[in-house]
Amino acid sequence: MKTGKGAVFMKISTKGRYALRLMMDIAMNDTGEPVRIKDISARQDISIKYLEQIVSILNRAGFVRAIRGPQGGYRLVRKPSEYTAGMILRLTEGSLAPVGCLDYEENDCPRQDSCGTLELWKRLNSAIKTVVDSVTLEDLVDWQRQKKDDYII
Repeated sequence: MKTGKGAVFMKISTKGRYALRLMMDIAMNDTGEPVRIKDISARQDISIKYLEQIVSILNRAGFVRAIRGPQGGYRLVRKPSEYTAGMILRLTEGSLAPVGCLDYEENDCPRQDSCGTLELWKRLNSAIKTVVDSVTLEDLVDWQRQKKDDYII
């Protein structure tokens, strides 16, 4: 959460955005051989060190598998259709709730019974969940490929 001039808003960090790009890159470049971090770094213009930090999180969570050796790299553990943007973002960002009182299933805010804005935050939270949990990695890859196809024309 960021605050400024009285406003409160959620912003996805570079870690979350780059995790999505890293997963998309692996999915798009899966030829049966592991995808190397060095190649992802070059294609995505993200430093190798930062990608290594992010891929470590994804590897520990079982989203990708590391293959060691000179021809090593990373592979997705599942099909792109089996990952949602929400899964990846929650792993790297934590809660995507717009306000702290909705971070957990149980809202323990002492003001919840008298809070006039709670319904707004609940609706916003629901909308965020609906979007990120309905978009798969496969959707993101398809959208990326459409962008590339549009660019080639």
